[in-house]
Amino acid sequence: MSWSESALLAVLILGAALWVVWVAASRLDRLHHKVVASRIALQAQLERRARTAVDLAASGLLDPASAVLLADAAFATSAAAERPLGEAGPSTSEAFALTGLAPERERAESALSVTLRSVLDDAESVAALRTSPPGDELLGDLASVWYRAQLARRFHNEAVAQAQRARRHRPVRWLRLAGRAPLPRTVELDDQMPGALDRP
Repeated sequence: MSWSESALLAVLILGAALWVVWVAASRLDRLHHKVVASRIALQAQLERRARTAVDLAASGLLDPASAVLLADAAFATSAAAERPLGEAGPSTSEAFALTGLAPERERAESALSVTLRSVLDDAESVAALRTSPPGDELLGDLASVWYRAQLARRFHNEAVAQAQRARRHRPVRWLRLAGRAPLPRTVELDDQMPGALDRP
């Protein structure tokens, strides 16, 4: 094999290796974007669930104690979702973080689920709420947004699992293709719906 043929073969091998690395890095980048987008969608659905819970608490259809407990739990999720401002304003990296929801937010969302189940777990009280048009509409909205939040969390956790699998490959670790991005984390919270609340 001549020197020019050896050089050409080396250039082809190097080009193929660079192409494989570029494809792996692009795939990992797409997976990271998918994780961020699914987390933003999940946050939006959880915020809608909290707003619907506040609407239900303020409707006057619940007994006063249940309404206060429900409103407190819903407002706690909003407080946990707010991040303190840094010296230069809200952190841009927080908006595009791969680390899922903050533990305080997960606990607040789980507490809201527990409160909603305690308020709406009795089939007779739910049926009584459905007898009035505003009650039926509020419960329908709550069931719909809660179901979408469950789906959004499943999609997010699946996106995280895909990104974690991609990052476990040796070439990805050896070449540090993930850069300084933290390992994506799943969102673990209690989002089980009350048995008396029908799924949409």
